[in-house]
Amino acid sequence: MLTQIAGSDAAATLHPRRKTYGVNVGHVVWRRRAIVVQSMTNTDTADAAGTAQQCLELAEAGSEIVALP
Repeated sequence: MLTQIAGSDAAATLHPRRKTYGVNVGHVVWRRRAIVVQSMTNTDTADAAGTAQQCLELAEAGSEIVALP
């Protein structure tokens, strides 16, 4: 909440918010929601089975986006 200070016009000092657009990443809309849970794997990407297992574990833990190194 803004508090009016004597001699200042609070509305004049605020800039209008820019319109934001979401970007679809699979089923997740990126940047439209306040928080998107994301994580990164720490496995060697040459280890496909280990990387896939870690992606599944991150998804089960609530990660919505998983990046590979």
